[in-house]
Amino acid sequence: MAEGISRSPRLTARQHNLDAERSLAFPISRWTGFSSTNSNPYRWSERLRTTLVQHAVVTILNQIYEEDFLGFWYGFRPGRSQHQALDALSYVLLKKKVNYILDADIRGFFDNLDQDWLVQFVEHRVADPRILRLIQKWLNAGVMEEGEWSNTKTGSPQGSVISPLLANIYLHYAFDLWVNVWRKKWAHGEVAVIRYADDVILGFQHQTDADRFLENLQERLGKFGLELHPDKTRRIEFRRFAEQNRKRRGEGKPETFDFLGFKHISGKNRLGRFTVRRKTIRKRMGAKLREVKQQLRERMHDPVRQTGQWLKSIVQGYYRYYAVPGNIDSLSVFRDRLTGHWWHSLRRRSQKRRLSWTRMLALADRWLPRPRVLHPYPADRFAATHPR
Repeated sequence: MAEGISRSPRLTARQHNLDAERSLAFPISRWTGFSSTNSNPYRWSERLRTTLVQHAVVTILNQIYEEDFLGFWYGFRPGRSQHQALDALSYVLLKKKVNYILDADIRGFFDNLDQDWLVQFVEHRVADPRILRLIQKWLNAGVMEEGEWSNTKTGSPQGSVISPLLANIYLHYAFDLWVNVWRKKWAHGEVAVIRYADDVILGFQHQTDADRFLENLQERLGKFGLELHPDKTRRIEFRRFAEQNRKRRGEGKPETFDFLGFKHISGKNRLGRFTVRRKTIRKRMGAKLREVKQQLRERMHDPVRQTGQWLKSIVQGYYRYYAVPGNIDSLSVFRDRLTGHWWHSLRRRSQKRRLSWTRMLALADRWLPRPRVLHPYPADRFAATHPR
């Protein structure tokens, strides 16, 4: 155990796996399930053992690092969620002095993080040699693709239980601590940071700060084997004065940016005041509809009631994430297109008795809930959970 961590009964029970250190490391990231080469029951039992040991290590490391991790990142962290990150971003855009947005995209982060640096970062806070050996074993497991094993010197074991935590530890040292010092020491105006895993949004009061930070960030990431994607990383003008400034320069409407499934748009409310409108990203909606369409083909001959219940669960799950204020129109489009896919699937079942559109609308009303807002306004929720 690392120094300073008390042994609760739960952790003591889990530590038997660590004491044994019999967990094998398998190439997890590109492993694709049952096949003639990986259905060995022994290998399955060892994979299960590896997963259980990784759960134990994650439990221990979370107790260590939660004391160190900074408050502006939300991804794969106990008690934090995507909507909390979205709430924080909306609060920053509405309440803080932010006029420019830097949408930073780290190219292939999970594939390119340097494993030697990662081990050094973990050693800053973890002294237990058993945990360090296990992490090194998992990092050195390599990848299996089409039955061929290959060793890797970069990247985290994607698909494994411990991968998100290791990635966050890497960015904690390579990015979080550095950006926190930068905005206090070098920035001339306000700087806000929101990070979810490797998705980073920064808000700046001054354009000069944004441009200087972008240059410094590229240098910082280069020290740790990372780089920004040149086509996806953008600095844009946003917030209340962006529209009139761009109009004066003849540049059209303010640019938008994407974050965690939503397109963020600079707009105005009914009183003419600045607000941030959020819409489902079209690519995300299209991908989900294509996935459901393919599954409807496979379920073509299932009873209508059974398919209806399944689609109801799909729609409810979709609403639970995307039913935010101002996004009802996008949800209605999703429901309408899903209804169309179901109708075409049912009409293919028989050439003699084609289902009418009127009958299809009745089925949709019965099984597919109509959209309604399920989330409060994000800035209000953030203010309620972060009282001053």
